[in-house]
Amino acid sequence: MPLLPRAHRFGKALRATLLAGVALAGVFAARGLLAPGVAEAAPMAVPLAAYDKPPSGPTETAVLSGGCFWGMQGVFEHVKGVKQVISGYAGGQAATAQYDLVSTGTTGHAESIKIVFDPAQVSYGQILRIFFSVATDPTQVGGQFPDEGSQYRSEIWYATPAQKDVADRYVAQLDAAHAFAKPIATRVDPLRGFFAAEGYHQDYLVHHPDSGYIATYDLPKVAALKRIFPASYVATPVLTVASR
Repeated sequence: MPLLPRAHRFGKALRATLLAGVALAGVFAARGLLAPGVAEAAPMAVPLAAYDKPPSGPTETAVLSGGCFWGMQGVFEHVKGVKQVISGYAGGQAATAQYDLVSTGTTGHAESIKIVFDPAQVSYGQILRIFFSVATDPTQVGGQFPDEGSQYRSEIWYATPAQKDVADRYVAQLDAAHAFAKPIATRVDPLRGFFAAEGYHQDYLVHHPDSGYIATYDLPKVAALKRIFPASYVATPVLTVASR
């Protein structure tokens, strides 16, 4: 596997400490999801989407960008009703959908995930609720956490007018409710193509739980999913076999 800039290993001892809740509290405190001075408190879920779309088939697809796709994929692989999650790229052309090129921040692509889900078990609005609550910081501009650049932006890619309607209304609802300390910066744009990432990126969180980056920024997201949405959490992740 290529040496990746986020793949430094801190060791099992640090991972255990982080999973105990230290990093979880710190990450969400920085996001404004914890009251000032109460870093030990549990992060809160954002409100339910007041408007959602009815199921339109046995499966539906959502494409989201929210920083590093390792953590995004890792979160949604644990969501009840999700059938498959693929790490990839959206926003640019097929010819530039390569990790080394996307990492330059000049291709228009954002690291993204494609979620295939059963709408009878989890709705599009519920997918977005989990996205805003634990998978991304929707107020951060120009990146996510330590990752800087447009390739790490937060974005919802709609495939249908119905998805656009739900996403637009939900962003407006959360902003009006002051669900976050700052306005939501997450963009809502039409999906013009999704391109699967290289095979070594798929299921990265599962295969590299002791990676320093995973332990610090991504395992806390999975822990938050389990803690905040226990009815939506499944312990065994839905693994993806996807390569290019």
